[in-house]
Amino acid sequence: MCPTSRSRAFNNSIFCADERPYTAFFIKHFVYPMSLASQPLTTQSTKPHAQYPHKYSVAPMMDWTTSECRQFHRLLTKKALLYTEMVTTGALIHGNTERFLRFSAAQEHPVALQLGGHDAHDLAHCAQLAQDYGYDEVNLNAGCPSDRVQNGMIGAILMAHAQLVSDALKAMSDRVDLPITIKHRIGIDDFDSYAFLRDFVGTVAQSGCTTFIVHARKAILKGLSPKQNRDVPPLDYQRVIQLKRDFPELHIVINGGIKDHGLAQDLLDQGVDGVMVGREAYQNPLLLLEVDKLFYQSADPYDTPEALNEVLIDWIRLKVASGTPLKYLARHMLGLYSGQAGSRKFRRHLSETMHPIEAPPDIFETALAFIKPIGFRGLQEYSE
Repeated sequence: MCPTSRSRAFNNSIFCADERPYTAFFIKHFVYPMSLASQPLTTQSTKPHAQYPHKYSVAPMMDWTTSECRQFHRLLTKKALLYTEMVTTGALIHGNTERFLRFSAAQEHPVALQLGGHDAHDLAHCAQLAQDYGYDEVNLNAGCPSDRVQNGMIGAILMAHAQLVSDALKAMSDRVDLPITIKHRIGIDDFDSYAFLRDFVGTVAQSGCTTFIVHARKAILKGLSPKQNRDVPPLDYQRVIQLKRDFPELHIVINGGIKDHGLAQDLLDQGVDGVMVGREAYQNPLLLLEVDKLFYQSADPYDTPEALNEVLIDWIRLKVASGTPLKYLARHMLGLYSGQAGSRKFRRHLSETMHPIEAPPDIFETALAFIKPIGFRGLQEYSE
């Protein structure tokens, strides 16, 4: 939502008074029923093989998956589940709750809030806030390896405390009607056997949590930076696939190193219920254009790059006119048309001109003029 707008509650969602001009715009392009905005898209169930609706999701990423980023991604896919950045319970309880939780109910659904914390009471309170604001899911972060959050018992360190995690998720589930999910690694430090992972999931599942999003790398909490932890520990997809075999009643979503739809489909074919894509979706956002067709059997949203460009230009103009600085929008769009002729000039023009607070929306349209699109497919065939 817009930083300076006053909000009103409606249907358990938060709407900005000055968002009304582009509410109609998004209904036109997305046809997301407003009457469903505040309804959970799944229900927690212990029934075996209950269908999981989110085959494809975009991972929570600090400093990246802001509300503006999610609105941009929603222009590319109507169906994928989108996640917020991680928000700590302390920030919500003691900070500016409205600033951390506001989002565009007209544009972002389905959207999940990721929480960082360990205290059952605090997490339950924040889950209630998420429900009040109209989120579709609440996710607990048990995978972040940063030493800054370890000291607060947040992130991957929680894998060493399975019962604590189970108790926290149970408190959250008891408090709200939303699906409560968890995102974690396949192990931490020397606790990296499959038996450890299996026992962690088994203990946590006793809380009633049925959706486990598993980053298929272990986290090394001492000696590696968060960036290194995204690349150095080797991927082990088979461990995650084995989890689904051992826990067929749970929804197992796999994350880590998924860079194309071919790999995503292969992993789904091996039995997992969903795939979560992170950096690739952010750095090469056109990847999201085919998600609805390939994973949800829906029509492609745009026939040509020109049709997409028209929608993006209209969105940029509406957002800037409502008070959002261009830089908060355009910084998430630098990877647009990556690999196509003119993409470097596109990125350079935006990077050099978008930062002034009064930067006009025409800057984005001028940048698009540098692109000589060869279509939505074959993006890797072109080398600038």
